[in-house]
Amino acid sequence: MNTFRFSKYALGLLITAFSLQSCLKDDKITDLRPTAVVTVRPQTDDTFFLQLDDVTRLNPTNMKKSPFGKKEVRALVKYTKESNDTKSKAQNVRIHWIDSIRTKQPVPNLGADNNTKYGNDPIEIVRDWLTVAEDGYLTLRVRTQWSRANVKHNISLVTGVNPQNPYELELRHDAKGDVGGPMGEAIIAFNLNDLPQSTDPSKKVKLKLKWKSFNGEKSADFDLQLRPKVKP
Repeated sequence: MNTFRFSKYALGLLITAFSLQSCLKDDKITDLRPTAVVTVRPQTDDTFFLQLDDVTRLNPTNMKKSPFGKKEVRALVKYTKESNDTKSKAQNVRIHWIDSIRTKQPVPNLGADNNTKYGNDPIEIVRDWLTVAEDGYLTLRVRTQWSRANVKHNISLVTGVNPQNPYELELRHDAKGDVGGPMGEAIIAFNLNDLPQSTDPSKKVKLKLKWKSFNGEKSADFDLQLRPKVKP
């Protein structure tokens, strides 16, 4: 089972250059807050680009290869534009640092076994700019309790919870018994590009996300643009 350890710096709110797992040093940068959440998309020629949103591509001018190898991941990035052209769908940027977000695939609905397999512990979703649905990904800023830093909590996104609606999803949290202590936050992303396309692939699908919060059951809707299916 995939595991996710809650990161103490998770939101980039208290980031230092030395705490980043993957960074590009630039002594001229004093503002270490992330500019955006992006998708790191490696290419077959070993180059990569960053997908900023559903239409905007960022081309790094000071990095040729992705620091994450051939893995496609969501990431926090600090960058500056090389020009003032804000309307272009392809923009050249200089990366100052970039750090990956734990990126997972959704999991299937197991019915009565969901609690055992995926857990049923409460979790909160923070609705700010870090919680976003774009480029076929659902990225979530989450909050829950933990008391022991060495305990790995599992977070899963369950599909197939509603046979009548393939876009209804359920966020599950398994605290592995670590249910006390202060509230802490983290970021996690899910690749949803394998969900069924809408009848018009150019239109967004409406996700319905459900989860168990500390105050009971909650839900939220997201509009998500899935990537067009690549024909063989």
